[in-house]
Amino acid sequence: MKADHDQICQLLKTARGQMDGILKMVDEDRYCLDISNQLMATQSILKKANRMVLRAHIDCCVRQAVENGNPDEKLDELTALLDKLSD
Repeated sequence: MKADHDQICQLLKTARGQMDGILKMVDEDRYCLDISNQLMATQSILKKANRMVLRAHIDCCVRQAVENGNPDEKLDELTALLDKLSD
């Protein structure tokens, strides 16, 4: 992985902590919209981490493949990923 390891780990640990908090909220039968807001906040953190990983992949792996003259595999991978993102 070419993304900033420490920053990605921190984001994921934060998301994990939020998930633990959400589970506790569910166990405590907290207000639905409060739970939903925390779920959206966690999704936002995960999206940010994913953007960072993908940006680093493009900046390093894809760029290197283009410079080496064989970008097809990396571009196909990105196309498949974009298909998943649009589901």
